[in-house]
Amino acid sequence: MQSKATTVDAYIAELSEERQKAISELRKVIKKNLPKGFKEEMGYGMMGWSVPHSIYPAGYHCNPKDPLPFMGIASQKNSINLYHMGIYADPKLLKWFQEAHAKASPKKLDMGKSCIRYKKAEDIPYKLIGELATKITVEEWIEKYETELKDSRKKK
Repeated sequence: MQSKATTVDAYIAELSEERQKAISELRKVIKKNLPKGFKEEMGYGMMGWSVPHSIYPAGYHCNPKDPLPFMGIASQKNSINLYHMGIYADPKLLKWFQEAHAKASPKKLDMGKSCIRYKKAEDIPYKLIGELATKITVEEWIEKYETELKDSRKKK
């Protein structure tokens, strides 16, 4: 479910107390560990971090008016979801995360291509998410994004 909130604080305020606590803790650990240059904002009905147009004027290829997305957090009906585009674009990072998650959490990893789902707040490995946030700089993300975009256009 997408939020109509226009600020991150408003987004958090509309959540249940339990979800507010978990989302706030995720936000805190990501902000503490995310390399400089990413900007926190609302997008796609959730809170997240992107590469602002001031750093990457081209924006997101699906809609160049939008900044280049990188990470997001969403409170869905049945789970708290973390979106990390680097995991989707980098098989080595995905493998690292899957292996590290198996060591950090007794729960089976529930994820899609870039979406990591936690049904219970107590199952979120905050320290691991913080470490994940450190793995890609703005410059590395732009380079990876442009490479993937170029490769996908060649395949068409």
